[in-house]
Amino acid sequence: MTPQSRIRRIGWIAALAFCAVFYLVLHIKVHAVSSDVIRAERQIVSLERQKLLLETEFETRANQLQLAAWNNVEFGYTAPTAGQFLQNERRLADFGAPPLPGAPEPIRVAGATGDAPEYPRMVSPLTGKPIEEALLEPEHVDDRPLSGGLGAVRVPLRAVIASAAQ
Repeated sequence: MTPQSRIRRIGWIAALAFCAVFYLVLHIKVHAVSSDVIRAERQIVSLERQKLLLETEFETRANQLQLAAWNNVEFGYTAPTAGQFLQNERRLADFGAPPLPGAPEPIRVAGATGDAPEYPRMVSPLTGKPIEEALLEPEHVDDRPLSGGLGAVRVPLRAVIASAAQ
């Protein structure tokens, strides 16, 4: 091997090492710039969100001012005062309009201490006649709960047809 070929080989190795070092420096620089771009994009998204929030708040406040102006000019509504509220449910019930003629009596709930009056008989909504007790009590009592134990009443169909035919 001649000294010229050895120098040439060392030159190529030095050039290759120089290119590798500059490639590494360039790669690190590109990665740093890429990180800066990503950080800037995140800041832009954050600022856009803040801008949208401020625009929404500005529009809301502008609408509130406009609604207040309309209220003052056209409607004249005011905020409720403490004197406008009722103390309890009884006052609320007394506050209502008087019942119309022919309206049913209001349902009142109270505790019974004496003998309770007899429960009125059920009346058919179609005929207006009282329903027979045999229709309400099933002929065959089943031990299974009906409709999940809700206490449903089964009316025998033949008894309904027989009573309608009479």
